[in-house]
Amino acid sequence: MQRSGKVKLPTGKKVAVNIGVDFDAASVWMGTFDRFSPAYLSRGEFCAEVGAPRLLHLFRKYGITTTWCIPGHTIDTHMEVCREIVAAGHEICHHGYAHENPTHMSYEEEEEILLRGFTALDRLGVKPRGYRSPAWDYSPNTLKLLEKHGFSYDSSLMGNDLHPYRPREVVEINMDKANVFGPPSRIVEIPVSWYLDDFPTQEYVIGGAEGMRSTHEVFERWRDIFDYACDNEEGACYVLTTHPQTIGRAHNIQMLEKLIQHMESRGAWFATLGEIYDAYTDNEADASNS
Repeated sequence: MQRSGKVKLPTGKKVAVNIGVDFDAASVWMGTFDRFSPAYLSRGEFCAEVGAPRLLHLFRKYGITTTWCIPGHTIDTHMEVCREIVAAGHEICHHGYAHENPTHMSYEEEEEILLRGFTALDRLGVKPRGYRSPAWDYSPNTLKLLEKHGFSYDSSLMGNDLHPYRPREVVEINMDKANVFGPPSRIVEIPVSWYLDDFPTQEYVIGGAEGMRSTHEVFERWRDIFDYACDNEEGACYVLTTHPQTIGRAHNIQMLEKLIQHMESRGAWFATLGEIYDAYTDNEADASNS
């Protein structure tokens, strides 16, 4: 069975809310979509020059500390704004180097990219505790590499929606009999969801994602998931994933501010992924201590 747990919330708070910012800039277009034209790269420029400052202003307005998942390529290309993010007290997580998908990489290839990301983060003065896969996907080696390199938590998988858990390697994948899981990792998974990501519904990609859906539709989905957690789940976490080049657009950032106001009114504890990790307790550990 999955080994999951709860978040110990401050008094009076109902749900731990992490606003995650995947600060991909140009790397998402190059590493994920294989788009190198000036038009696509200019959208990465918007991310750093317009979207990120708007988000920093919004978070400062509401006194919210967030988690920024930053590829090494973004750090090397936009060091100044990355330093502003760190100076504002936001948490920084490892997010690959150039938004590479590790799914089909060899152990050595994936580790080399992991190390390149560490080197860029070191130039920023950051030693990350957390990791987010640029593709929200794993290779068979990813979990082993995260354990080897001392990460405390990951935020890339979807085995739960509102509670952290301990991910397990699928050691046997079968079509004609049961899959076989390995033991729970020491890594804590703080799960993500495509339903709580701005990019799929809002970002237009020629020949790919249609994007440009109504902000009212997105707001209602995000609000309803939060309200369900408030009303039905004890010790839950709500992990929202945003991208400055997407959420930083004028219509989207107003929608995010409206959501922040709603969640604040209902007892959200706005926390970094690291703070959620520090407040996490395994259900199994609780049972053994009772």
